[in-house]
Amino acid sequence: MTATVVLGAQWGDEGKGRVTDYFSESAKFVVRYQGGNNAGHTIIIGKEKFALSLIPSGVMNQGATPVIGCGVVIDPAVLLAEMEMLRNRGVDPSRLLIDSTAHLIMPYHRSLDVILEEQRGKESLGTTKKGIGPAYQDKAERSGIRVQDLLDPDHFRQLVANRVASKNQALTAAYGIEPFD
Repeated sequence: MTATVVLGAQWGDEGKGRVTDYFSESAKFVVRYQGGNNAGHTIIIGKEKFALSLIPSGVMNQGATPVIGCGVVIDPAVLLAEMEMLRNRGVDPSRLLIDSTAHLIMPYHRSLDVILEEQRGKESLGTTKKGIGPAYQDKAERSGIRVQDLLDPDHFRQLVANRVASKNQALTAAYGIEPFD
């Protein structure tokens, strides 16, 4: 089986979404393997423009299976809104597959992104404040919450409570603040 890889130089606005959409016409799978919803890809079909940030652009090809891989950090609210937008515009997102080990961006990740950026002052990174960096940090330290954790609501609630307590402890020790309930 051959594979076509569309890889950017991490600068954005390279046209990766359009190129991917073009190649997806003959693809069986279109896989997004990394990143979050901090950047988007725009697909133009005729006079219609579709702005996506999580779902792979191959979703427009009904013959391809779009996949969100384990390297992507997913904001569930953004994903659901994007799926709803596609449904409302006549595109069926039900073929979308999501790796169960992909990590979730939680509300505290977004808040943490803002707090840490403010704490950096002149050394700020200029993040989008969407929680992507803190979610990847949790992934790297193996403390993140993954898609599969949503399958057991009690387990999920306990994980969130534990993570919030841990974040509060770290922020209190480092900056003297406890922002999360």
